Amino acid sequence: MKRFAPATERNREPLLAVLKQELPKTGLLLEVAAGSGEHAVFLAPHFPQLQWQPSDPDAEALASIAAWREDAGSANLLAPLALDASAATWPIERADAMLCVNMVHISPWQASEGLFAAAGRMLPAGAPLVLYGPFIEDGVETAPSNLAFDESLRSRDPRWGIRSVSALDDLAAVHGLTRMARHQMPANNLTLVWRKA
Repeated sequence: MKRFAPATERNREPLLAVLKQELPKTGLLLEVAAGSGEHAVFLAPHFPQLQWQPSDPDAEALASIAAWREDAGSANLLAPLALDASAATWPIERADAMLCVNMVHISPWQASEGLFAAAGRMLPAGAPLVLYGPFIEDGVETAPSNLAFDESLRSRDPRWGIRSVSALDDLAAVHGLTRMARHQMPANNLTLVWRKA
């Protein structure tokens, strides 16, 4: 039932350090595309005043999140929600922060459009949308490993691929969000933070 994502072990501590700087102290955090659930069970106990709401569109992922949650017993980790980021309507109406790890490059562009639209709709002023993963930046040389990864993604599904930060900034602006932070992460990844105006 439980899924294991090896990258979680490698990136969870650096991600935690960034989230301690960027997340609100209280409220509801919506984790979009929570995958195996390993990030949720690791991170939630570090933010005991936040209600941590994991979500994913995939039934097997939801089962894995539920299994991890049952073993973890974190009081603030909520039962997972079935949520497709590309959908026009979501099963949740508001959040005080949103986190999305390693989704935008392994999904069609419509999922990113849905994610930013929801952030614009659901987040209060000043609240963060936090994205972690590989990105392509204007004026910054893309690591050869990321170029190879991008090629591999596009060969698996032509709708996938590492996203341009400038394209995401443009999308954010449409929905009233502005990028406020860029954190360098291990393995040529970034954590980017947009906030609601």
